Formats: sequence, C-alpha cells, structure tokens
Amino acid sequence: MRRVALPEIGTFEVWRDEARALLGAGVRPEDLLWQRGQGAEDLFATDLPMVAGGPVTVPRGFVELARLVVCHSDPERFARLYALLWSLRDDRRLLEDRGDPRVAKLTRMAKDVSRDRHKMTAFVRFRELEVPGANRRRFAAWFEPTHHIVELTAPFFVKRFGDMDWAIFTPDLSAHFEGGALRFAPGAPRPELPQDATEDLWRTYFRNIFNPARLKPKAMQAEMPKKYWHNMPETQLIPELIATAEARARQMAEAAPTLAPVRAGKISARLRVPTAEVTEEVGDLHAALSACRRCALWQDATQPVPGEGPPDAPLMIVGEQPGDREDLEGRPFVGPAGQLFDSIAQRAGLDRRTAYVTNAVKHFKFTPRGKRRLHQAPNSGEIQHCRSWLDLERSRVKPKLILALGATAVESLTGDRRALMARRGGLERTEDGTPVLVTLHPSYLLRVPAAERAAAEALFEADLRLAVRELAALAEPPDP
Repeated sequence: MRRVALPEIGTFEVWRDEARALLGAGVRPEDLLWQRGQGAEDLFATDLPMVAGGPVTVPRGFVELARLVVCHSDPERFARLYALLWSLRDDRRLLEDRGDPRVAKLTRMAKDVSRDRHKMTAFVRFRELEVPGANRRRFAAWFEPTHHIVELTAPFFVKRFGDMDWAIFTPDLSAHFEGGALRFAPGAPRPELPQDATEDLWRTYFRNIFNPARLKPKAMQAEMPKKYWHNMPETQLIPELIATAEARARQMAEAAPTLAPVRAGKISARLRVPTAEVTEEVGDLHAALSACRRCALWQDATQPVPGEGPPDAPLMIVGEQPGDREDLEGRPFVGPAGQLFDSIAQRAGLDRRTAYVTNAVKHFKFTPRGKRRLHQAPNSGEIQHCRSWLDLERSRVKPKLILALGATAVESLTGDRRALMARRGGLERTEDGTPVLVTLHPSYLLRVPAAERAAAEALFEADLRLAVRELAALAEPPDP
C-alpha cells in the first residue's frame, strides 16, 4: 500500500499530476492510499515518490468531473476518481454510461459540490472593517461550507468585488484578496466581525421580497439551510415573517386590485344573457356580437368592438383585434396604435373619418399580469370564427379598397398570413375580388427599436399614400 499525500491548497492540480503519473506507471487503484492534508498515519502505507510513466489521455468530461469531485468532503473521493480513471483505459465511453454505479456516484458528488458553491455565492455576507489609513475599503466574512469549495469559488468573488480588499474565513481554508491579488491560507476559527449599515439594507430587502402567500418553510430551508442563518442578518426576520404570514397574506388579498366597476358590470351583464344562435341577418351589429359564442374570447373581454364609420365608405381599414383601450371604450383604434395611425395618416393625406375602421377579431385577447392586460395575438381558429362578422361588415359597406393592417388582417381577408414584409405595399384580392392593400400594423411600429422607428414609419406612410392614390384612381369614371 502506497500513500499519496495531497496539499490542502492546489489539491486538484496535484491530484491530477499524481494520478497521471501513477496511471502511466500502471499502479493499480487498490495499491494506493490517498490523503489530503495531515491525516492519520496508516501502519501499512508508505510515502510514494514520483514515478515516471507514459503519456495519458482522458475524456474532457472526466477532467471537469474530477475538478468538482476533488472538492467533495467524502474521504474516498480521490480513490473513487482514480478507480474510474483506471477503468477508462479499457472503456473510453464509460463516462457516458450514467447507469454505471461508479459514474452515478461521482456525478452525484459533483452536483453536491456545485450546489454548495451556489450557496456560498448566495449566502456569504461581508462586513466592513475599519482600517485607518487604508486606500481601499476592506471587508471580511465567515462561511461554513459543506465541502472544500473555497479555492474553486473564490474567483467568483474576485470578479464581483475586485474594487475592494476582502477575506472569507472558513474552517477549511481562508481566501484573501488584497491589492488585486488572491491568496489562500489555512482555515481559521470564526473571527469577531463588526456589525455595519449594510445589514439593515439586507433586512429591508428580505422583508420586501418575502411573499407570505407562497410560504413553504421546508422548501425554503432546503434552499437556505439553517446552518447558514446565524451568518445572515436577514434571517433574523424569518421567525416573525413565518408567524405573521397568514395575516399578511390575508391583507394582500384584501388589497389586491379588482376590475373597474364599469368593466365588471358590463361583463356580468353579458354573462347573464342566455346563449342563442346568432344569425348574420341582424340590424344591430353590436347586439349580435354580444351574443356571439363561436370562440372563447368573449368570456374575458369587456365587450365586443364592432367597426365604425360611414356605411358607404370607399375605404375599409382592417386591423387585428381590439386592444386594452378599445376593449374598455367599445370603439376601434382609440389606443396608442390607433393614435399613431391617425398621426401618420394625416401626413399621408388619408382622412380616417371617411373610412370604415374595424378589426379582423372583435374581442380583446389578453393575458393578465397584475393590474395590466398583455395583448396576445389571436390564433387561426379564432380568426376563422370571427371571419363571418368581417364578411358581414364588408357586404354592408361594399368598400372599393381594403387596407389590411398586419398579418391577422391579411389572413382573415386572403387566407394567408405568410411573408408579410415581402407582400407589404402590394395589392391582392379577396375571394369576391375586392382589392386589398397589404401593409404593417401600427402596433408593430411601436415595438421596433428607436433606431429603426423612422424607417418603419416611412414605409407605413408610403403605403397609406398608395392607398390614397388607389382610391382616387378607383373613383375616376371608366374610359368610354
């Protein structure tokens, strides 16, 4: 039995070099006793001098695995790694077999080390030290890791706190960063660290992010074990926050935002209306839409939003669906996108008041996010269910030209939403032959980066000018 003594600092590098030499020399795993630091003497072990051997290559994944496993606290970690390394000589793909008990064990150990490193980066709390005459601020912290992770994790703190001097003391090793240089020293007992003003900030932050409605003490302790609590100022609040969680959750529920009374009243009234078969031979389009149940969008929207404008308008403008403002007011294109449309249309010489303005889908589709309702694009099924209402509006208005704003409108009118940018500015036709001018939706202009906004608006304005010219050409009497 031969003993291989490994240092407490630079353990991985020395283990790697020793393992490479031993493997090259053909030393079997059962003939070795690995030891880190000053361990107990073994009566049957002898010091092993460096041995010369042939070249050794291993899979890249093994080096990454070994770097983590070497930091584990299991005293058998070095022997397990060398045994796997010995087996890799005959089976280069052994590391890919996660069903192999040796590989599975080492993989679990590597994950344990990774979790411990994460806890160190999350739970180390520095306290400022008063050092008279120092030209850099100095901080110190105490931490008790489960595994030997200080050397592997210290570079994280160098990158994060490179503008100050600091020390992290642990029972195993201590890391010191002074004047831009990192060094390691033996472990130390817990030092007496002063309180500082940042602890009040930690407590304030923790109190404000603590959600009593989602309290799960066991899950919390799994992520933040109690062994770390005495080093973290914010954890002093945990007993109180747990004790008052039920009352605070009740207060949050009582203070939660509710639907506006007008909107809530409209929805309640609509839900009381019995579902009926709606025909398109109706005089009041709004009343007919209110009874429509062809898709599920009616359930959450405040109200349907039919089109508006002159009943004999030569131009019909078709958008996607109502937005938040349109849903509340019951009128199309009154929100931010509609206001942008009006502004650009004025520059292009298009008077919206002479056009019939509507949407391909008549109800607002959204996802609630707190007090806000975030727009969601309607799917093809919802577009198809609503297409008959758009067809009814077209049959009543009989426009000479339709301006289709965006992919949803284009799909509803032509059956194809693909390659919108390539089709933009082109004239297509509906099934009954009505000309359709394809263009962008003004909401797209609101989403493009500021640097591209002017160019996008210029394209949109050019399309509106084209619509004005096409209407003028269609208004001219035919040649005799």
